[in-house]
Amino acid sequence: MSKRVIISNLLILVSLVLLVAIYFAPIWWVSLTAPNYPPESFPDGVRIHFHMNGVFNGCKKVEKKEIEEEEVLDCVHEMDTINHYVGMYPIAAGGVVEKAFSPFLLSLLGVMLLGFACTKEKIRVIIMSVGFGITAIWMYLYWYGEDGLKYQPAGYIQALVTSLGQEKGESRSQAEGMLKKLKEAVPEGAVSVEEFKSSEDEITRKLAELGGELVTEKGLGVQVEKGEKKEIEDPKLANIELLKGAFEADQAKKPPSEREKWTGSGEQMLRWHYEKSLGRYFNNPAEIKPMAKKMTLAANIVFWGILAAMVFLVWAARKTGGLIYWLLILVPMALPIFFIIEYSAWLWWYGHSLNAMGAFTVKPFMPTVFGQGKVAQFTTHSYPYWGFGLMLLMSALLAVAALLRRKELKEKE
Repeated sequence: MSKRVIISNLLILVSLVLLVAIYFAPIWWVSLTAPNYPPESFPDGVRIHFHMNGVFNGCKKVEKKEIEEEEVLDCVHEMDTINHYVGMYPIAAGGVVEKAFSPFLLSLLGVMLLGFACTKEKIRVIIMSVGFGITAIWMYLYWYGEDGLKYQPAGYIQALVTSLGQEKGESRSQAEGMLKKLKEAVPEGAVSVEEFKSSEDEITRKLAELGGELVTEKGLGVQVEKGEKKEIEDPKLANIELLKGAFEADQAKKPPSEREKWTGSGEQMLRWHYEKSLGRYFNNPAEIKPMAKKMTLAANIVFWGILAAMVFLVWAARKTGGLIYWLLILVPMALPIFFIIEYSAWLWWYGHSLNAMGAFTVKPFMPTVFGQGKVAQFTTHSYPYWGFGLMLLMSALLAVAALLRRKELKEKE
């Protein structure tokens, strides 16, 4: 290999490392500030962080003599609460398909870069075929396979659980009261109840099942069967158990003919979770169910679209040079642009898909993409975070690698 090819491939290798870091990094941050959120208690306002696989809490625990916080404020829930007053859907309702398929899309980009780095056409086809094949199997097991959620990274599962936490503060006292009844109803020693976090409906259902042979208690990191406590040490598996419990509790409320058995597949979770997210504050099934069906259809189209793109790229990798060949590096290089387009499009959707059940009626609007804006008494702040800086750095390195490869090919011609 020539010196140009070696340098180009080293830059691509660094870019692959950055691509992995980008998946786990906060890409963008948004915060709301207002007089009723004083900086003494909310130094950064109500702040959230956008990642490739979900939206996470951006608030930090305040440690001051005059302020004592036992746990960090859940600013994702706080912002959802603020937004729903004007009819905005919860944050979890946006970018659903993108978040679900983000590990596979980034894997697609990574295999494309590996293909570009290889100068031997036959070896390139083999590398890309193997890489895409592994990604396709992984994606299929997640999307359609039983217990497919376990094939997702932990952050995505955590984001799903966080977005369902609307009952955490609202029905805690009711849950504690029902838990007391549960403890009284269970024979002593029959079951050990750990920290119980559930809705009143779920506890009521468990009370009705006490006559059975099996009493199962699902909580964060704890699963109890027939008095035997089993610790779930893996946070991801514990969160999947929470999702399963919430899903089964929701199905128990439906007529028997409409109930669905838990499979744990990505397709089932996206379909159910999206409908729950849309209806979190606005209980209007006639409006929400069609939206959930459309999103599920879009997700299935994306699944098969990714597979089709893999086949096309392997076919295109047979020859070096030409526009299709350069797509192997130009598409990963454009990742920051794709993110801005997606982010802006979803912000537009949030501002133009206001539910009529909101407490206040406002005209459709475009939330601030970059900089500061104003909505009612709230000042909005929207800026890139260090993960977006990694995207820009990766794009710059790939641009240099592409130029070096272009010079190399011109000299060979």
